[in-house]
Amino acid sequence: MSSVTINLPTSYPWVVASIFSIVPVVQWQMTLVVQAREKAGIPYPQLYAEKAEQIASVDAMIFNCVQRAHQNTLENVPPMVLSTLISAIRYPKVAAIGCGIWSLARVFYTMGYSTGEPSERSRGFTSLYVQLLMSILAGKVVFDLIRDWIRANV
Repeated sequence: MSSVTINLPTSYPWVVASIFSIVPVVQWQMTLVVQAREKAGIPYPQLYAEKAEQIASVDAMIFNCVQRAHQNTLENVPPMVLSTLISAIRYPKVAAIGCGIWSLARVFYTMGYSTGEPSERSRGFTSLYVQLLMSILAGKVVFDLIRDWIRANV
């Protein structure tokens, strides 16, 4: 069985810091969800306010929006982290900057969505574009690693 050695670039700590930046964003979102749940009076374990509750109460609508912003972030964390880690093998500074921008954009996304107007979430759509670019960059790194391996072993 053979092994592969990966030497991490000296700027890799910035990558780790950018990934860690996701933690306070998610924790902040969790706090917003708890506050909105209490204000709307939505009991646990109910995940969202029912449609009738949402129509009858602005607070229930805001709760749904805050809950959805948080859930959407959680859905996107794994591919973003993975894309960042892979991209950072060859492009650590770009990966760190991309992940940092993504985290910041999630704040704007959440702030917009938390108004109770779902269309306001577009304030943070930068995260969508950054995530797409990071996925493409990660794909390029994977392709390059496989190509380099083939060249060295065939």
